[in-house]
Amino acid sequence: MASNRSASSHFTLNNGHQMPVVGLGTWQAAPGVVGAAVEAAVRGGYRHIDCAYAYFNEKEIGDALQKLFKDGVVKREDLWITSKLWNDHHGPEEPPKCLETTLTNLQLEYLDLYLIHWPVPLNKGYTWPLQPHMFNTTKSIKEDIKETWQAMEKIAESGKARSIGVSNFTAKKLEDMMEYAKVVPAVNQVECHPMWRQDKLRAYMKAHNINLSAYSPLGTWGSSGVKINLLEHPLLTKIGKKYGRTPAQVSLRWGIQMGNSILPKSTKAERVKENFQVFDFSLSAEDMSELEKLEQTRFLQGIHWLNESGSFYKKAEDIWDGEGV
Repeated sequence: MASNRSASSHFTLNNGHQMPVVGLGTWQAAPGVVGAAVEAAVRGGYRHIDCAYAYFNEKEIGDALQKLFKDGVVKREDLWITSKLWNDHHGPEEPPKCLETTLTNLQLEYLDLYLIHWPVPLNKGYTWPLQPHMFNTTKSIKEDIKETWQAMEKIAESGKARSIGVSNFTAKKLEDMMEYAKVVPAVNQVECHPMWRQDKLRAYMKAHNINLSAYSPLGTWGSSGVKINLLEHPLLTKIGKKYGRTPAQVSLRWGIQMGNSILPKSTKAERVKENFQVFDFSLSAEDMSELEKLEQTRFLQGIHWLNESGSFYKKAEDIWDGEGV
């Protein structure tokens, strides 16, 4: 069972850098509202913003950051900014080009953390919607990840990303990386919440001192194919009433006590504020044990990467290397 960790606002990564525990997620944050959400978050105390090339909103986020710097709310060094390498920029040459686009859009000179977004190579220029010809199968997944990671290590050496890591990687894919990685990933960003604890992956990452950064820590209700609303689960409601907290705050606090960094997403100012109010209470050992009894199911199965004729991945089990769907 997880220990009741302290309410520290930062985790120390395996390279010594201090990453804020709570970050604002910006996936599915639409242009026109994401900038305001970032501004509200930073003004409300957030110091960690999670971005990605393929979220298609980094330019607006960059404008919001520049406004915050200009207004004297924070300095660049006060913030932790993460972004992600998109799938069509894998290989030995492309990662720096994707990074430069991100840095230009965010109007920054460096990132605090740069991640390989998915272990899914696509042909150059493709994002959505996916078609069989979009998948790049000229190299094996292992070869593709090796070449891409070695390019990421060079980015880290350049200082344009102070930490590097991965996203949506299984324990098997991480283990394969250990055969050649000169730099152990600092972070693996994956789906994680009380109904998807990632037990096998968590154990592997703990053994190698890789931080588990939880996207969708409130579940992903409203996303395509997701049929479970985590925040309406009666156990979270029951525990929330005990502490005078919302089910969302219970889920987030659970993540912190499990040792995760957490990336709740909202564009509503009141929810952004609420999601940050998780450092002044702790769940009891009894409550943590009750939450461990929840049925486990992966909400985001990555089915958009499945294709019988084009992709390496024919079924969801292939993507996750049999580590649960």
